[in-house]
Amino acid sequence: MAFTDIDVRGPRFGAAVTTAVLALVLVTGNVWLLAWQTLAFALGAAGGVGRSPYGLLFRRVIRPRLGPPTEFEPPQPPRFAQAVGLVFAGFGLVGYSLGPDWLGLAATGAALAAAFLNAVFGYCLGCETYLLLRRVTAPAE
Repeated sequence: MAFTDIDVRGPRFGAAVTTAVLALVLVTGNVWLLAWQTLAFALGAAGGVGRSPYGLLFRRVIRPRLGPPTEFEPPQPPRFAQAVGLVFAGFGLVGYSLGPDWLGLAATGAALAAAFLNAVFGYCLGCETYLLLRRVTAPAE
């Protein structure tokens, strides 16, 4: 484990909360709730998942009630995933606020699908994309 590696349960918890928030957005069309989620993605992308609202909640409230972590991951892939979520949530905000409505629904639905995969199955699409991009852009040896 590297010094900066993070507990894998934190991003997965954040994905579960994100799943609930985005599902509520799709059901209600509440642009303010989507704005909140967009802010949460922005904070996670800028400062890392530990600095997002859901990461702070995990670290301060949830993690102390769990056993010690057994799995760790580098913080860069989840941080990249937060940036991808930010892009989709941003497009969702545009769609819900300015139109077309289908853009809001599609972008929010895509973000929801990715969050759901991470929350339920532990499969982070943004993380996998980050790793793929690293392999593709790595200099040949």
